[in-house]
Amino acid sequence: MPADDRFAAFRNRRFLLYWLARFFSSFAIQIVVVSVGWQIYAITGDPLDLGFVGLCQFLPALLLVLVTGAAADRYPRRMIMGIANLVEGAGAVTLFALTFHGLASPLPIFVVMTAFGITRAFFGPAQQSLVVNLVTRQELANAIAWNSSSWQIAAIAGPVGGGLLYGVSPLASYACGAVLLVTSSVLVFSIKQPAQRKRAHEPASLETIVAGFRFIWSEKVVLGAISLDLFAVLLGGAVALMPVYARDILSVGPWGLGLLRAAPAFGAIPMALFLAAHPIRNHAGLIMFGFVASFGAFTVVFGLSTVPWLSILALAAMGASDMISVYVRETLMQLWTPDDVRGRVNAVNQVFIGASNELGEFRAGGMAALIGAVPAVVVGGVATMGVAGLWSVLFPDLRKAKHLAGRD
Repeated sequence: MPADDRFAAFRNRRFLLYWLARFFSSFAIQIVVVSVGWQIYAITGDPLDLGFVGLCQFLPALLLVLVTGAAADRYPRRMIMGIANLVEGAGAVTLFALTFHGLASPLPIFVVMTAFGITRAFFGPAQQSLVVNLVTRQELANAIAWNSSSWQIAAIAGPVGGGLLYGVSPLASYACGAVLLVTSSVLVFSIKQPAQRKRAHEPASLETIVAGFRFIWSEKVVLGAISLDLFAVLLGGAVALMPVYARDILSVGPWGLGLLRAAPAFGAIPMALFLAAHPIRNHAGLIMFGFVASFGAFTVVFGLSTVPWLSILALAAMGASDMISVYVRETLMQLWTPDDVRGRVNAVNQVFIGASNELGEFRAGGMAALIGAVPAVVVGGVATMGVAGLWSVLFPDLRKAKHLAGRD
């Protein structure tokens, strides 16, 4: 790709504002989540409680999936994003107040994280669908690569910043998160309202609400891509157990926890920049399956490591592998999905992502409580490699997909 095209999406002012807003929002969430994880583990010392943090964030997306996607298709997506950020900012202020007055139980934190889960359930489909309304079709693949990089950059800066701020004071981390979320909301409302294809006169019915599920089921390439991510990360996720590794296995403390949380993004960001300049032009399906398998392999390396530098390298390799999978999956899904059902499809996708991440954290925490942290991570990595192989057989059209293209 010519050098002047590598930043094509950023020449679009609306996308630039959107990218910054998503970055600040993701940065804030990373700070809050890493602080909550360390705070809860310090209170209880039980890895299962770390799993409950993920469960609190996932269940709202699951229970509200029929509402959140329809909202993103019926109402302005920019408005939904802005309001959600403001509500999350209020949640960060609440965590600040709870910490200031002293916490002896994790229950109030679970309540606040459930509120975060509800707002993220609305935020996710809106922000995923909005990017397509802001850029041209020619800019979309470039925009998706840069859009993923905004999250990954935040995933580096957020955990490190959260660990450092928490080391100073938990109050500092929650205050910073609140300020960033409000800033994100201001940026979102600064975006000129984009065109959004709606079915304004479509009556609200069960058929229209489940349109996202129906579309995904009918398009096997989309179904295979989404479900592959679901099971691969559900089984291979190790994020919830990082406080255990930081304190009990690697002995690196809160700052080290921040580095561990940031390490996947150290691998993902260079890969996102590479993909922005060198888009995948052939064998997209095979490439995705190969790197999902490598994600599982590096998860096993991380699970067995007792050396901090090796753990960080393994996590960075996991991040690079996951970045390629995300890039292929998101590009295929956005290009294949009509705009008038994109919110509902993205709501279903968010449930799958939430299941793979937050429910995966609960899976990891539960298994760690039963068999130990190291076996829980290693078994999950091996299972992820198995999923990659099985899905390549179950979804041959996805395996044979060569180009990242959609329907006209």
